[in-house]
Amino acid sequence: MSSPETPREPACAPRPPAPSDPLPALSAGVRAAPTRRRGRRNAAAVVAAGAAVAGVAVWTGALAPTPTARGAAPLVAAALRGRAPPAPSGPPPERVTLTADDEDIAPATLDEQRRRLFGAMRRELALSDEAMRRVEEIFAASPVLGQGNPALTRHPMSRSECRRIRTLSGVAPAREPACGAPGMVPLFDPTRGQTRESARVCIDQLEFPNIPCEYPVVHVRAREAALLCRAIGKRICDAHEWEGACAGALREPDVEYEWERPRDEASWHHNLLREKVWSYGPEKNHALCGTGSSRTPGCPGGGWDRCGSNTYPAGAFPACRSSLGVFDLHGNVAEHMSLPILPGELARRGDRGFTEMKGSWFAFSSMDVHADDCRWRAPDWHGTRLMSKSSHANYHLGFRCCKDVGPP
Repeated sequence: MSSPETPREPACAPRPPAPSDPLPALSAGVRAAPTRRRGRRNAAAVVAAGAAVAGVAVWTGALAPTPTARGAAPLVAAALRGRAPPAPSGPPPERVTLTADDEDIAPATLDEQRRRLFGAMRRELALSDEAMRRVEEIFAASPVLGQGNPALTRHPMSRSECRRIRTLSGVAPAREPACGAPGMVPLFDPTRGQTRESARVCIDQLEFPNIPCEYPVVHVRAREAALLCRAIGKRICDAHEWEGACAGALREPDVEYEWERPRDEASWHHNLLREKVWSYGPEKNHALCGTGSSRTPGCPGGGWDRCGSNTYPAGAFPACRSSLGVFDLHGNVAEHMSLPILPGELARRGDRGFTEMKGSWFAFSSMDVHADDCRWRAPDWHGTRLMSKSSHANYHLGFRCCKDVGPP
């Protein structure tokens, strides 16, 4: 079986344009990233709804009232039902003005895009020279790995607008000493009395590169995702770890996998018995996450030269967050991870599992093609061994990393 959005046709496989069929040319200079009105409206609605859910008072005067912002009123009302609005005390906070900066200028070429991405990783992740060397080698071996085809990609929200939303909502990257890396949170099961102090694994809060308001890396094969995680001292996540991060409770592998069953039978059985929850709560609500973007006109379901990666900046939707502190598990990009069939294939024991894809992506509000609740497992779409050189990649597919922090 294949996903409607990730078909098996050759068009899905990322490929560079042939010399006889070059990409559409851009101007010699850089071009300003388009800031679509839809993105601003989504931002206003999400700030209002996210702040209300969190019980945070924010000043949104800088965001002009729009139909979409007004559409968030039911979410706000539901969150505040039964509570009188707080009385104003003192002058409102100073307005935050959106100011475009150099990071809002879209790169004209893939090489320029990569240079800027590597610079952000050095600056924000404090990676060693050796780690960055390995990262750059993995990118250099691919003709398409990056943040989307610059000739086609049109992001619906700028980095600076994302930063404004996060500032208004009081969102900041986690700093957990036990995780040993910025922007990671511990995974554990509070329903069994576990705490973050007893956690043995951490997960990135955001999609790779795990930098707030940076666009996710896409057109990445499962093999490349696993190699990139290893290059920076982490590893690819197992399916049950992603599910636990989303649902707010990490269960033991022996509970989450049926080692004696074939994959298709085990996934069917798992889906039949699963609880249905989303990272943000028990009811599905695409509006809380980065699902309101659109596909490139004429995109057939895959292909570097036909489909732009029209993603949002990572972490731009404060309400799209799990109780364990993990963002964008729905919307923005679907994610690679490892599915072990035998206990020895758990990712902490090496990259020996099979490919698995989870989550939904940036256009899911208009093309809801499969379930995206936390513990749903996909059929065997484009199934290979994780480290196969022919493992799948696509314009809406990224990943995030996990990290072991104690003895298994």
